[in-house]
Amino acid sequence: MTEMVLTGPKQTLFTEQLRAELDKWIAKYPIGRAQSAVIPCLHILQEANGGWLSRAIMDALAEYLSMSNISVYEVATFYSMFELEPVGKHKISLCTNISCMLCGSEEILEHLQQRLSIKPGETTEDGLFTLKEVECLGACVGAPMLLMDKQYHEYLTKEKIDALIDGVQS
Repeated sequence: MTEMVLTGPKQTLFTEQLRAELDKWIAKYPIGRAQSAVIPCLHILQEANGGWLSRAIMDALAEYLSMSNISVYEVATFYSMFELEPVGKHKISLCTNISCMLCGSEEILEHLQQRLSIKPGETTEDGLFTLKEVECLGACVGAPMLLMDKQYHEYLTKEKIDALIDGVQS
């Protein structure tokens, strides 16, 4: 998907459908507290923009929520679920925190790097996969684990990784 065009007054920054989705979340908070909806709004805009947030999109959201640009940047850069660069069609977020590390995430990371020929933070040449190393995804009981396309995959082995990658449609 191409980046959204964000020009004009506040009312025309996003499509009517996107504004409706944003407004649904804004309405969940007290009047004057629209900035409380920044995280769900960032999710909506990232999804609509092919999986990443440009500065223009974050600036437009800041204006829409009546908050400073830097406040939106702080949220978007703090959480590993937000991408500030284009990503592949399938983003693989591998947990390498202590529980996953103790259960073999380092070997899983090595296998992913070999299999995809990329390192964390990179995207395959065909644009199909982006590999990301994250601190914790809150599923320690299933360590080692990863998140791909909003789905958790737990108790990972090299064989499970191969099956997961082989099962992806381009």
